[in-house]
Amino acid sequence: MATLNYEISSNEPTSAASAAKVDMRLEVVVIPVSDVDRAKEFYTKLGWRLDAEFAAGDDFRILQFTPPGSGCSVIFGKGITAAAPGSAQGLYLAVSDIEAARNELLRRGIAVSEVFHGGSEHTGQDEPYLFGRLRVSGPDPAHASYRSFASFHDPDGNGWMFQELTTRLPGRGLSNFDVATLTELLRETEEHHGEYEPTAPKHHWSGWYAAYIVARQDGKTPEEAAKEGKLNVEGVRAA
Repeated sequence: MATLNYEISSNEPTSAASAAKVDMRLEVVVIPVSDVDRAKEFYTKLGWRLDAEFAAGDDFRILQFTPPGSGCSVIFGKGITAAAPGSAQGLYLAVSDIEAARNELLRRGIAVSEVFHGGSEHTGQDEPYLFGRLRVSGPDPAHASYRSFASFHDPDGNGWMFQELTTRLPGRGLSNFDVATLTELLRETEEHHGEYEPTAPKHHWSGWYAAYIVARQDGKTPEEAAKEGKLNVEGVRAA
């Protein structure tokens, strides 16, 4: 029986030649559609924010939509890509509660698959996703982060996937600062600061919090972020 091995890599650059890290933020994904107005109606129905829409003559038109809480937007239109309509597949949307996300689409009248997860086999006849071509009905039995999915398609067949993400892998930053994410991060920060405070020198909590939150956003683990908080407080005090 085939098994899937996991290897978590660090977030360090692969080349030592890059002394300074340059942010490279994924901002836009272009999706190919055949009917711009039909696509606009669909993504509006999803509840995504329409950021921009403009045209130049009859051969160029562009629209940009952003999913709730996303730092990345999607663009579609006319005259902006040579890709075949419907050829964009494997577009993943990270959600903290997959059942709630699925129910929201159903409430909006959008067809969406049942929740599914991957098993020990990865070869089958199902539509492919991160764990192969075999979908097992229901959420992941252990409700492990990254392991439960639900899929839907736009009118052209471009394929979208919900992926339930409750705890990020080490070294993966926090990029979606919506209210729920920031609330969770502040609670985590408070907990770790509380562990540090009994033995800490006199300081204002804001300096520790700021260093911790920036470290977590940069992809550091909670333990690494706590060390950054301590260094910031004690370094500032020593200076």
